[in-house]
Amino acid sequence: MEEMFHKKSEAVRRLVEAAEEAHLKHEFDADLQYEYFNAVLINERDKDGNFLELGKEFILAPNDHFNNLPVNISLSDVQVPTNMYNKDPAIVNGVYWSESLNKVFVDNFDRDPSLIWQYFGSAKGFFRQYPGIKWEPDENGVIAFDCRNRKWYIQAATSPKDVVILVDVSGSMKGLRLTIAKQTVSSILDTLGDDDFFNIIAYNEELHYVEPCLNGTLVQADRTNKEHFREHLDKLFAKGIGMLDIALNEAFNILSDFNHTGQGSICSQAIMLITDGAVDTYDTIFAKYNWPDRKVRIFTYLIGREAAFADNLKWMACANKGFFTQISTLADVQENVMEYLHVLSRPKVIDQEHDVVWTEAYIDSTLPQAQKLTDDQGPVLMTTVAMPVFSKQNETRSKGILLGVVGTDVPVKELLKTIPKYKLGIHGYAFAITNNGYILTHPELRLLYEEGKKRRKPNYSSVDLSEVEWEDRDDVLRNAMVNRKTGKFSMEVKKTVDKGKRVLVMTNDYYYTDIKGTPFSLGVALSRGHGKYFFRGNVTIEEGLHDLEHPDVSLADEWSYCNTDLHPEHRHLSQLEAIKLYLKGKEPLLQCDKELIQEVLFDAVVSAPIEAYWTSLALNKSENSDKGVEVAFLGTRTGLSRINLFVGAEQLTNQDFLKAGDKENIFNADHFPLWYRRAAEQIPGSFVYSIPFSTGPVNKSNVVTASTSIQLLDERKSPVVAAVGIQMKLEFFQRKFWTASRQCASLDGKCSISCDDETVNCYLIDNNGFILVSEDYTQTGDFFGEIEGAVMNKLLTMGSFKRITLYDYQAMCRANKESSDGAHGLLDPYNAFLSAVKWIMTELVLFLVEFNLCSWWHSDMTAKAQKLKQTLEPCDTEYPAFVSERTIKETTGNIACEDCSKSFVIQQIPSSNLFMVVVDSSCLCESVAPITMAPIEIRYNESLKCERLKAQKIRRRPESCHGFHPEVSLRTVPVSFSHQNHHESLTLVKELQLKSLLMRK
Repeated sequence: MEEMFHKKSEAVRRLVEAAEEAHLKHEFDADLQYEYFNAVLINERDKDGNFLELGKEFILAPNDHFNNLPVNISLSDVQVPTNMYNKDPAIVNGVYWSESLNKVFVDNFDRDPSLIWQYFGSAKGFFRQYPGIKWEPDENGVIAFDCRNRKWYIQAATSPKDVVILVDVSGSMKGLRLTIAKQTVSSILDTLGDDDFFNIIAYNEELHYVEPCLNGTLVQADRTNKEHFREHLDKLFAKGIGMLDIALNEAFNILSDFNHTGQGSICSQAIMLITDGAVDTYDTIFAKYNWPDRKVRIFTYLIGREAAFADNLKWMACANKGFFTQISTLADVQENVMEYLHVLSRPKVIDQEHDVVWTEAYIDSTLPQAQKLTDDQGPVLMTTVAMPVFSKQNETRSKGILLGVVGTDVPVKELLKTIPKYKLGIHGYAFAITNNGYILTHPELRLLYEEGKKRRKPNYSSVDLSEVEWEDRDDVLRNAMVNRKTGKFSMEVKKTVDKGKRVLVMTNDYYYTDIKGTPFSLGVALSRGHGKYFFRGNVTIEEGLHDLEHPDVSLADEWSYCNTDLHPEHRHLSQLEAIKLYLKGKEPLLQCDKELIQEVLFDAVVSAPIEAYWTSLALNKSENSDKGVEVAFLGTRTGLSRINLFVGAEQLTNQDFLKAGDKENIFNADHFPLWYRRAAEQIPGSFVYSIPFSTGPVNKSNVVTASTSIQLLDERKSPVVAAVGIQMKLEFFQRKFWTASRQCASLDGKCSISCDDETVNCYLIDNNGFILVSEDYTQTGDFFGEIEGAVMNKLLTMGSFKRITLYDYQAMCRANKESSDGAHGLLDPYNAFLSAVKWIMTELVLFLVEFNLCSWWHSDMTAKAQKLKQTLEPCDTEYPAFVSERTIKETTGNIACEDCSKSFVIQQIPSSNLFMVVVDSSCLCESVAPITMAPIEIRYNESLKCERLKAQKIRRRPESCHGFHPEVSLRTVPVSFSHQNHHESLTLVKELQLKSLLMRK
């Protein structure tokens, strides 16, 4: 695994060397004329059929290694954000010298064919991507992507930072200025990552913490916290007088106090000042807190077109190693905010430290085409390895000029391929976390939620390990992994399966260690009773190949039997095809797992006779005359599957079963099939029956699955080597049940009542309490407690079933939010006029679409009425699951209701997970409420919310920090001063700083 990460890092390092060498040889030419491949314009023609400027012919061909997207694996192309001029001299020059990266891109891909996207993000804003691909605008006709606000760019360019954002909310900031200020704050938040800490303070004559709970401290800049602050930004309004001195004193004190606690980044520190002016330079405050070292940088953002107070803000920024910029319109916000990153990068650039950074996991959806693939095929989790590129030209080297960042994406599934799933056992799995404790990969990480269509969860990239391994209440496992320790930890866990409806209780042994060269730690979970022993047998290659080539045999394509990524000619091969070629010696370059393949051959041979048995059943029409049984299947611990259809494929009731899209019921990188896992937890020789749960709001199905495990008794070790089962029509299964239940009534004197009697209700339920058979067909698939609440409550009291409380810290809950509509009919003409203006402006100024036009383009004259709008938001929930007690075979009971007594009997069906329940239907017992499995949102009071916000889980800081460099200090502030010559030195410093600013601008 470490070798895989090392190879990716080396590919990026080669790109850095090539980029810096190319720039070193290049001399800037303001009049450079250079035609490059613009990713938006390639292959576009004008009305006369001629190629557009920068839109030359660019050959594209679908490539299965890149999700069948049309790409050019010989060349890269360049994307320029919509709000930038694609022939700006700085961009043209950068594109010109970075053209030399093409050779390295191709060479990297030849060396490591498992590489996917490689790229260079320029500090000037353009994005060179390999392989070349055409970029399509979104539905609004724009491409808002700017590589400089991507996390891989920011992490590689800067060191971790603690930031206090000061927002002027004095009366002069009313209207559009306050809106621009809020957007500026939001854009700054976009540039902060999981290794950064921040707080936001609004000020007029008083201080107003945007989140009052976090008074006097900083909070981690993860997705959840940033969104929380964004919501509070909307509550800010302007009034009063701006007292900047109070705000600056508070900001310096927070940074100092927080630094002394040992929390936060312990690296760079900055104060971001967003205001429409400053009446003083506040040099006494800076002298008290920040001089002479100037460890806290000051970045000032002047809001509005007026420049009356610009000089004071410029001086404050320059005297404290920061940067000044003026933001006049919403369109200026993003570009101007980005400038501070290049200032913070200077110490790292001067140190010439090419730190390798790895991002947290994210869904690859930069391209609209990739987003469509995500919607169609499911999300692809990525991590990016990136390194900064510095200017090494003699005249600029000491100035710390960042040229950009190079990177390559690494699919998280590549990590999983290095871990042999067959050695982890039926319930075993691998997982990895970042230095902040967030999940890089874990089987329980849920990226999407259902709401009409699958949507991405807003906080999917910041799910903490403690939120999925929630039984680890004291964070023993989490903290050990964050601290990069190697060791073992054990605990009892409750794992949900079948869309969270069922639960398995087991003991897991966790083994963990760090992954060298990355910020990640790897863990492996092995469930006791599975994975410790496995059966090993030997057969000849000839025997194995003969049975492996049966058309009904398939292998887990997400398992790595052979590495098909090493050579392009192998990428189209399935794992089964690759094994066959490897065994026949036709592909000597294939690298395969010999041990796993030997086990697969053995499984193929020993399981082959079942095919003959299934064939005889199919030929014997009396055994399945009404075609109730549709599919028979077998799976082995090596990922081998055998499937036999007893009906035509077009006649299958469940067309998706055992297909690639049916992730729950096939072998994949995360888990064994559901029917395999559940069968392994049953008593050997017994069958587990279940009705599949649909993903829709109503869990109704027309099929029943039955499976059982196959164990080998060997010195009492009993490893589970396979599972076998069938899927049948629900109607067929229910008919068999009713026929069996009536056989008792046909025997003279044996049964005084039957299920046909109107005085009783008969149910067939499984060990989790779900109904498989009921006289009311609509109840099929429902939880028994919802239908017979009194009986289920009694069964829980008697111990026949037990309730297990589960928690979901990745849930989505409905919340009511206020939305506004125009309320007065007399104002409709004004609203119509404003709507027309909004439409015209949107059409004319496309690049403004990326900003929130509706938040500022409004009329204060319009009366507004509030109405509630339901949205789905991340939340925590608690819900129950139910499991039967295996030792109880039969139970009878009576329930005292308000005016009657309700009797029932429950009996276990031998060799199964099923129970027959007969209930007296004459006594309704309506006073006892149904028992539901519906999740309940865990609501936190304000005090607890505050504690959760303040809670700082253990995290590990990045190993490198470049927050300060003496050359930066000497260059920007060459004069230090004492209080005796304060005024003279201050004047000199102001002059030098302003000159330095003008030179940099």
